[in-house]
Amino acid sequence: MLLRYKKVLITGGTGAIGEELCRVFAREGADVAFSYQENKQKADKVLSMIRRKKRRGIDVRCSITDAVQVHNMIFAVMNAFGRIDILVNNAGITQVLPFPFIEEEDWDMMMSVNVKGTFLVTKEVVRQMIAQRSGVILNIGSIAGVRMLEVPVHYATSKAAIGGFTLALARELARYHIRVNAIIPGMLESGISTHVPENKYKEYVKYCAAARAGKPEEVAEFAAFLCSDRASYINAQNMLIDGGL
Repeated sequence: MLLRYKKVLITGGTGAIGEELCRVFAREGADVAFSYQENKQKADKVLSMIRRKKRRGIDVRCSITDAVQVHNMIFAVMNAFGRIDILVNNAGITQVLPFPFIEEEDWDMMMSVNVKGTFLVTKEVVRQMIAQRSGVILNIGSIAGVRMLEVPVHYATSKAAIGGFTLALARELARYHIRVNAIIPGMLESGISTHVPENKYKEYVKYCAAARAGKPEEVAEFAAFLCSDRASYINAQNMLIDGGL
């Protein structure tokens, strides 16, 4: 097992990628805590799935844009697990709007969840990892932030920010033996990609070397490897998993 005895926190555990992250990490031997926003029914399903794999599971309802809720979530996970070895910043939102119709409130919401939320959760977890002198942080970006595509501008901007966050954080935390990487998924069969218009979906598949959209489980399998000790020499990388564009 790649992650035996590891303690993991995954944000956005009820989304398409998040659910697969929880499943694969539990299968690979990790105890998994995950956050969710509103969907308690889905959270219960994910929690049951983790426990069926004979691993400890914790679900925490948390708005990652609220510093107090984030602090309380980390406290609950630390109280249950004793440590956090791996953090996966997966929670995120999108909004399909042409640039002229994006209001200030839309921009602020996108940055708050996708950028500020990642900052708040990471800051709380890093304090524990520094004390441990070890840890792995994996951020989930998007191809929207690294390629010239017809995507919502505020979403692309927020995901581009994750790339810079990953690189700078990796440099700063290297002295504490903490690795920081990012996965950049391309078009997927489910999740945020379902908001893409059909003509744009077909255009992506046309130019993709794999000639298809990806699957959330493929992202999760890659994530499990990157968070494992087998990937100990991989650090400060923003890695595409897009089928070849």
